[in-house]
Amino acid sequence: MRVFVQIPCLNEEETLPLVLESIPRHIEGVDEVEILVIDDGSTDRTVEVARELGVRHFVFHARNMGLARSFTDGVNYALAHGADIVVNTDGDNQYPQQMIPELVEPVLDGRADIAIADRQTAKIAEFSWFKKKMQHVGSEVVNHAAGTRLPDAASGFRAYSREALFRLNVVTQFSYCMETIIQAGNKRLRIASVPITTNPKTRESRLFKNIWQHMFKSGTAIIRSYLMFKPYVILGWIAAVMGVVGIIPLIRFFIFWLMGESAGHIQSLVLGSSLTVGALLALAILIIADLQRTNRVLIEDTLERMKRLQFQRPSDLATSATAPDPADTDPGKD
Repeated sequence: MRVFVQIPCLNEEETLPLVLESIPRHIEGVDEVEILVIDDGSTDRTVEVARELGVRHFVFHARNMGLARSFTDGVNYALAHGADIVVNTDGDNQYPQQMIPELVEPVLDGRADIAIADRQTAKIAEFSWFKKKMQHVGSEVVNHAAGTRLPDAASGFRAYSREALFRLNVVTQFSYCMETIIQAGNKRLRIASVPITTNPKTRESRLFKNIWQHMFKSGTAIIRSYLMFKPYVILGWIAAVMGVVGIIPLIRFFIFWLMGESAGHIQSLVLGSSLTVGALLALAILIIADLQRTNRVLIEDTLERMKRLQFQRPSDLATSATAPDPADTDPGKD
């Protein structure tokens, strides 16, 4: 059993030593703990500090590519080097790395495919009332889209099983956090929540400039993921509302037409017709989105098979070689 702890870094020379020294090197039930640093275009001594502290695994970006790309490239590297579990933490020492054993425990025990740390944001002193409320609202929206009950959907301190990573595909350029939950929930992966307490704040977030930008980008990622998996919810409601509202002025115009007074009420006909056309367009887009969802399912199945071939380990080959041939156990075989 090999666990990779990946650390996306952008100019983290000051806080990286705190992260590295708090990562446990021995976990019960795990044979090897490897540390992977993803250098996302750092211009300071992040890489040199990591090497001085014994890190052997690196992924390099010539320029800043963002958290989502760093996560994906780190996962691909870890899978290529035989990772059974990938733990993601941050280079700013926000998360308590000493709790990695508790985080990976549900995955090790087979109780979960993904384990997500619950920062208990209501208790974080650095968070304003507004930020706490928005974190709660955001988690509720994600849970509704994913069919989960996670208290902290935005937490980046996570553990993923190898099988879960084969089935997840990050397409956003902002952050993988919301998207992977929605994908995992709709793909019926098991997700566990592990309560933690965060470390004191070391710096401002570099992922976003302010809470409004974070809300906008997170909201965009959620809507995109929602449309990928449940297009009928958004588009269906748009079509229903526009259709119902559009019928009202049409009925009003029809009544005046029966009374012979339709000449002064053409605006009702125009408004009703416009809303009805909008409803029909929403239904047409819904049909197209549903067909695209079918194509996406087929493409993701192909991607999963490709990942299994690309990241196949010698142990996987040995398992396949010793597995019985279904034809040998076919009762109908002569």
